[in-house]
Amino acid sequence: MTTWITICDTCKRDGWDLTGAAQTDGEALAALIEDAARDVPDVRTRRVACLMGCKAGCNVAVQAHGKLSYTIGNFEPMAEAAAGIVTYAALHAGSKNGQVPYRDWPQAIKGHFVTRHPPLPVAASDSDAA
Repeated sequence: MTTWITICDTCKRDGWDLTGAAQTDGEALAALIEDAARDVPDVRTRRVACLMGCKAGCNVAVQAHGKLSYTIGNFEPMAEAAAGIVTYAALHAGSKNGQVPYRDWPQAIKGHFVTRHPPLPVAASDSDAA
């Protein structure tokens, strides 16, 4: 099953405005992730304008239908971070429910998890809501 890496390309880390950079930190990280994921089976990428996690930028979401989803953030736009994100997404894609054992996490993503979301119900009758 395909796992998507959704990348916030508008993220700007503290001090970005002082760097004179032509692109946002999110755009730089997105390019690195896209390059790292190019030939990885079952992993796809997409960019979005904002994931609303500005205090923890740079942010990405790791998602797949019927699986746990995660927001991970506070990354610097570096190749090591991108490689760790893509490696984690590949492990997510290969898992049954989206849960990847901690021992298998790449070092580059440890300490970067912001949120975990349960999968959406398949049908309205699967919901506990009244």
